[in-house]
Amino acid sequence: MVKKLSQISFAIIIVLLFAGCKNTKQKLQEFVVNYNATASSFKAQNVTLTTARGYINDNKIELRFETGLEQNEANKTAANTSFPKLLKDMFDKNQIPEELVNEGVQFDAYFLADDNTVFVKEIINKESLPNLLKE
Repeated sequence: MVKKLSQISFAIIIVLLFAGCKNTKQKLQEFVVNYNATASSFKAQNVTLTTARGYINDNKIELRFETGLEQNEANKTAANTSFPKLLKDMFDKNQIPEELVNEGVQFDAYFLADDNTVFVKEIINKESLPNLLKE
């Protein structure tokens, strides 16, 4: 009886270990689903909407930050300063998991004007992450 109980316990532990181990593609999908589910509560200056789209085969996530700002040089200049700070803050709060970047996932982040033209595009990968985090 004790031997049988030990075998069953061992089998359950093994199953739990395998269930807890997610590969990068699963983590990427999970991040995109969770990000989009909580996007309506996202708060940042000038951001009206944010969405994520995952590209599993490319190991890439696209983050879009839509604003109500008009596309002009003054707003573009301000966005070049504020957007990297926003992204750093998101990493600091683990809203963008550093773990995914370290596993090779690239984040393409876009800060968009009210007409969906790009103010700033940031590519975040293993090489660019240290620069972003030190700002």
